[in-house]
Amino acid sequence: MAAVAVAAVLLTRGSDPGGPRALTEDEANRLAITRFRNYQARGRAVTITVPGTAGGLTVTGSVDYRGKFGYGVVHGSGRDTSSDGLIQWTAASVFVHPMANAPAHAPASPPRSGWYDRPLRSSGSALDSSLAIALKLGSDRPDNAELLPQNGASWWGPDRVDGHRVDIMTGPSARDRSGTAGNVRYWIGSDGTMYRVRVSVDSEPRPVVITFDARSYVPVEPAPGVTPAR
Repeated sequence: MAAVAVAAVLLTRGSDPGGPRALTEDEANRLAITRFRNYQARGRAVTITVPGTAGGLTVTGSVDYRGKFGYGVVHGSGRDTSSDGLIQWTAASVFVHPMANAPAHAPASPPRSGWYDRPLRSSGSALDSSLAIALKLGSDRPDNAELLPQNGASWWGPDRVDGHRVDIMTGPSARDRSGTAGNVRYWIGSDGTMYRVRVSVDSEPRPVVITFDARSYVPVEPAPGVTPAR
């Protein structure tokens, strides 16, 4: 859980009923299993909204939490279409396939040619930070529910996402950064399902928003050069 924490305070909308409080046992258990739920599902359909001073980007696609790679289509918002196209990524690399008229959804089978790859940047890129965060929202084991409240995780209020009743909870401090509790906010259902995540990144004043879509997850097929972590 702490792996996705970053170093700026996340501002949320005004749905908080009076501010944070300590997690109940049930809330701590749900927060502890929420990333494991994504792993159990093998993958999730996602929409990643990336802020930017020159206009934002939206990645619509899927993340394979077993293979630890994602795939989708990128569209610019409030900017030109030079960044539009298909995208695949791992924890180390980003593969892009530029398209002048990118579709609303990525084709189930990625094109076999026309891809360009580069290292995933660890800092200075809101897009790359967003992609890395999305991959870290799955884990092959639950977190320690007893340690979450001790490390600063808390409850911030109720909400609804696409008709689902959820609780807004903040993650704990990162292991290597004291005082970072609350930087990541999770919208979590009654069974521990993750519906939305907001997290700030160092390169942008506005947060990244990752929404887990109601549409069914389509297994991700690797593009040429992409090696899943099986």
